[in-house]
Amino acid sequence: MPHLPGPDPRRAVTVAVIGCGNRGADVYARHLTRLGARVTHLVDAHRARLGQVAARHAVPPERQFTHWDAFFAQGRVADAVVIATPDDLHVQPCLLALQAGYHVLLEKPVCLTEAELDVLLAAEHASRGSVTVAHVLRTTPFFRALRDVVAGGTLGRLVGVVHAENVAYWHYVHSYVRGNWRLSPPSAPFVLAKSSHDLDILRWLAGSPPAWVMATGDTFAHRREDRPAGAADRCLDCEVRDCRADARRTYLPREPDVWPNSVVAPDGTREGLLRALRNGPYGACAFLGQSNQPDHCSLQVAFVGGVRATLTVSAFTHNNTRTLRLHFTDGEVRAHMELGELEVHHFGTGEVRRERVETGGTHGGGDAGLVTGWLAFLRGEAGVPTPLHESLDSHRMAFAAERARLSGQVQRLA
Repeated sequence: MPHLPGPDPRRAVTVAVIGCGNRGADVYARHLTRLGARVTHLVDAHRARLGQVAARHAVPPERQFTHWDAFFAQGRVADAVVIATPDDLHVQPCLLALQAGYHVLLEKPVCLTEAELDVLLAAEHASRGSVTVAHVLRTTPFFRALRDVVAGGTLGRLVGVVHAENVAYWHYVHSYVRGNWRLSPPSAPFVLAKSSHDLDILRWLAGSPPAWVMATGDTFAHRREDRPAGAADRCLDCEVRDCRADARRTYLPREPDVWPNSVVAPDGTREGLLRALRNGPYGACAFLGQSNQPDHCSLQVAFVGGVRATLTVSAFTHNNTRTLRLHFTDGEVRAHMELGELEVHHFGTGEVRRERVETGGTHGGGDAGLVTGWLAFLRGEAGVPTPLHESLDSHRMAFAAERARLSGQVQRLA
């Protein structure tokens, strides 16, 4: 697949951002600017948000667009584009970007149907541009350290991975009961929306594509029948004080301009936060039956190379972190992402090695790491961070897992 040469290293890389929400503007645009790139064009349907982000990056009105069609009508006006629109609006702008020859950083999930995976692959193959999926965990010091153990071979061959994504009870309610991912469709199924990162990590550690997937999962809480006695329709009016989903406990102790409050009230003010809790979805009772997403899922995956993996994704955890056990023929690794801890056991020598890695930054440093790697690619200093066909294996596993969850049958993959 031919690709455009990188931009002139003597000038800043220019990037257009399509979708100015939390991921597009608050994460990718900020990191791109911090690392020396220039955000030159913005696209967002919400004019107020568009103006706010434009002011942040000094983007003039003639380079602000409320729809990507108007942006692409300008021709190729930047080196690359970030696409961070809602889940169901990723494919069309990505196809248009590839037709124009852009390199694309595409937020996950990249699409909501399996057929679209092959459409994106074909479009990339026909383009001079490329697609990098925003699988940020590969670039964290934590998962790089785990990958180094696998690649080093000192513990023998990798046999299995036991991976738990601990979503945290409040985070699940924020995103999947009150937030944009509470209904599938139009948003992605829970395991795809929340765990394509984790499935990508399993594929990366296994070093081969998936062969089959089995999954179970259901909705155990936040249903109408679970509603506490006497609960009000809005948390600010509620007299129930020991509710795990009380929006007051989730949002009010945090500063108004940091995540997740920055999603609830993008203006970053205390007044805006209270107004949003009074009138918007994030202040509504979590037991109104407005979500159809499962809250506890377990997957089994067999990879072509023989590695077996399990992934449990649960809303019913205190911490928002990931924990893993990696089983080798000659050893075991136990790891905790939030703490940045790796414990490496060698069966033959009896050696136990403990290692700590850096965990600072959003997604354990993965957001900054991904943007750094993508910029190096755009500057011609490195290859594409992850080939698209490999990134899409995480989505194939997720779609298969959802079919398996609903049918109770093993799903075999090509």
